[in-house]
Amino acid sequence: MADVSQATYDVLRAHGLTTIFGNPGSNELPFLAGMPDDFRYVLGLHEGAVLAMADGFAQARGGSAFVNLHAAAGTGNAMGPLTNTVYAHSPLIITAGQQVRSTIGQEVMLANVDAPMLPKPLVKWSSEPACAQDVPRTISQAIHIANLPAKGPVYVSVPYDDWGQEAPAETRHLVERTTAPANSLSADQLETIAEALDRARHPVLVLGSEVDAEHANDEAVRLADALNAPVWVAPLPSRCPFPTRHRSFRGVLPAAVQEVTDALAGHDLILVVGAAVFRYHQFVPGDYLPEGTRLIHLTSDPSEAARAPMGDAWVTGVRDAVTRLADAVTPGRRPALPSLPDIAPHRTSSEAIHPEHLFALLRENAPDDVVYVKESTSTIGAFWSQMDLSLPNSYFFPASGGLGWGLPAAVGAQLALPDRRVVGLIGDGSANYGITALWTAAHYHIPTIIVILKNGTYGVLRWFARVLEAGETPGLDVPGIDFAAIASGYGVTATSVRTPTAFVAAFEKALAGDSPVVIEVETAFSEP
Repeated sequence: MADVSQATYDVLRAHGLTTIFGNPGSNELPFLAGMPDDFRYVLGLHEGAVLAMADGFAQARGGSAFVNLHAAAGTGNAMGPLTNTVYAHSPLIITAGQQVRSTIGQEVMLANVDAPMLPKPLVKWSSEPACAQDVPRTISQAIHIANLPAKGPVYVSVPYDDWGQEAPAETRHLVERTTAPANSLSADQLETIAEALDRARHPVLVLGSEVDAEHANDEAVRLADALNAPVWVAPLPSRCPFPTRHRSFRGVLPAAVQEVTDALAGHDLILVVGAAVFRYHQFVPGDYLPEGTRLIHLTSDPSEAARAPMGDAWVTGVRDAVTRLADAVTPGRRPALPSLPDIAPHRTSSEAIHPEHLFALLRENAPDDVVYVKESTSTIGAFWSQMDLSLPNSYFFPASGGLGWGLPAAVGAQLALPDRRVVGLIGDGSANYGITALWTAAHYHIPTIIVILKNGTYGVLRWFARVLEAGETPGLDVPGIDFAAIASGYGVTATSVRTPTAFVAAFEKALAGDSPVVIEVETAFSEP
């Protein structure tokens, strides 16, 4: 008979979870000691980086990722990046080692006391199996829960003396079972929404990250073209659901109540697809909807549907709904929208490159299928004004603002997408949180290109201090960090530039190579 470890690896293999992201401790060694040859272990030097790498990997590959953390301490280290996985709907299977069962109640060293409670409320589900024989089934349950709508991270704590116990014979059924969502708009529901769109004089689409996650981008274009409707991206997007150079594209909605209402004024129907309604940030109160405007919300997440303060919601598969709506609406009822002019970037001074200029240079010199993983929060507006994104999986951003996600997520995304080049656009404030991921990139020869935008300050906090009228506050500057030297210490080729010509030369050289590279860029201060 197989032991619990072997049976669990069989379950993981059946779901394609043969890559393990982790940083091991003593509680995890008995599980890892039995790792089969067809599995690979990706080591990170800090659990925060481990979890963010796994998140980037999962989002880029469009599936789950398996994470192995060290007891309570390792789980705690991963909690910051875990906040991003929740709102990105990333189906991470997070496991943590636990002390020997008979000693947990004594709170011995490395006991994870009340383990299932530790990651709540961030995880979708958490458990510590009641006995060793239930470990494989619990892991199977975790995988299915993580991947059923709405997708999200799950957590399982396993005592380390469980792995060597004999697995029950019935675990063989676990590798054969499947679960799948079957929710879809009924014919009547589809007709109701399509008729509302047809009757609307000035409809507008607001698309969220789930459109890109479900690879419904082309279907969203078909719907926008049929309606001749403008398209906004929902506030604070973690992905790009619509081509940024399409004539319907209007940009990203601001993240404040009144500012969203002002942006959508003049539209009698708002169709929100694959996003919350809405994720606000800065507190600018106002009317939730323009006067006389109806809002229709399509999402796979019952929680998003339930907590919205306005609108009519349908919980459904996003790709299916967008595809069928594009076929159901009546095309040509409104005049075609004109093409939008390009926005000329700010030019660069002799001291530093303006972020808009940097992003324009990237647009001109990056491959057409480039993937951007961005965690430079003060340059959001500059980025969207210059980028030309048209393919699914072209843009990833921390979904909940937890810093330290971007750099390791770029490494994970590159691991998942070996045929596309991943470029991490990381602020110097953010880079310090996840810098250890550079070692992983070097050790496993993962050819991510990390561009660190260095302006010596937490730029988004300086902007927010002005919004809040807080005046000058301490702790907003991070001067004197040599990221090229740090990267070299981790074994990554690195250079520092401050002119457009030098950046283009460094970027082209990085693209021509097959190793990780860090380009530190002196950039001017900008606001989001």
